[in-house]
Amino acid sequence: MAFMTVSQARENFVAAMQTLRSAKVRSALTVLGIVIGVSSVISMAAIIQGLNKFVQDRVESLGSRTYFITRFPPGTDPSHMPDKYRVRRYIGYDYAEFIRDASPSLETISTVGTRGFFLGDTNRITSGDHSVEKLIVRGAEPDYTTALPLFNIEHGRFISQLDEEHARAVVVLGAAVAESLFPDSDPLGKEVRLNGSVYEVIGVFSHDQGLFLGPGVDIFAIIPLSNFKKHYPEAKELILLFTVPRDVSVEAAQTEVVQALRRIRKIPADGENDFELSSPDFLSNLWNQLTGALVILTSVISSIGLLVGGVGVMNIMLISVTERTQEIGVRKAIGARKIDIRMQFLFEAVVLTLVGGTIGILIGAAVAALVRSAAPSIPATLSYTWVTIGFVMSVGVGLFFGYYPANLAAKLDPINCLRYE
Repeated sequence: MAFMTVSQARENFVAAMQTLRSAKVRSALTVLGIVIGVSSVISMAAIIQGLNKFVQDRVESLGSRTYFITRFPPGTDPSHMPDKYRVRRYIGYDYAEFIRDASPSLETISTVGTRGFFLGDTNRITSGDHSVEKLIVRGAEPDYTTALPLFNIEHGRFISQLDEEHARAVVVLGAAVAESLFPDSDPLGKEVRLNGSVYEVIGVFSHDQGLFLGPGVDIFAIIPLSNFKKHYPEAKELILLFTVPRDVSVEAAQTEVVQALRRIRKIPADGENDFELSSPDFLSNLWNQLTGALVILTSVISSIGLLVGGVGVMNIMLISVTERTQEIGVRKAIGARKIDIRMQFLFEAVVLTLVGGTIGILIGAAVAALVRSAAPSIPATLSYTWVTIGFVMSVGVGLFFGYYPANLAAKLDPINCLRYE
């Protein structure tokens, strides 16, 4: 039988640990390579898994059946916009009404105007001695929060149809803006001065700090679209939002909207669209591109670490074979077979790499816990799948790089071994 008994496994494990203790520096350096390789894979996998959950929640909060019509693709830097987008006509304030009539199956469609630092604009809102300058002013219609559930009212109310019809000077503030302007009092019903004009605060959004340092709801101040149009006629970069009901085909609704826009903008039948239709999935797509690069980088780092560790395993096992030549001769003289010797040294190599793999998994788990505590919104979690992968990688390295020394030991002639000095 070629199988190893429990007592033999125990003896080999003890021999492996003695090898570790007899060459502490060599063993530590060998284990270090495995630790770096496994811990980098485990920690990055846990972080990416948590970030994936974070991004997916973010996408869902933007509305799973909400779509955007813009003049240029999402993510384009307006200050470095290619000419093919720069020459496009702006979205008009009257588009929403036309599309609403042409696409009755839509749940909602509304126009959004934005005045922000990323468009080269400056804004300032004040209340008494308090002021905020790093904010985004947006004009929106009453169904804006239906289209974008991310903008959730925590206190007060959102813009009403009456506010929109009369271009009332009312504003809904992001939580961070409200806390900066009214640190010790309730902002509802108070007056603020937004870019020189007086507005009444009617609502405050729930806290939202944004995605990957991007602007979140916290720094928004939203006013009725009609009021925005009156005060900021120069802000021409409009966005259309529309939502599709659950019982309506998304593809059919999108086709209706696109055809209506082509008619409004008088695009020839063979002409290319001069607008962009996108969904919150563009965040997921962007994130997948970023994680792809991270996975490649992590793979390179872990491969180098595992290669260094594997070469170290081979080196320490070759030295072990040399140092224990007489022991091998004695074992063969009393009946040990080649497979027994081979299994003994393979087992020692695997124990070496498993020690490194276990330490790497523990470090990866610690990194995941640290990320989770530092950023609770990113649920970095070490899954059983990646723990298993970590152990498999460790065993695989031990078997691959330990086989040559183990096979070399198994082939040694017992007579020569006993004569070895």
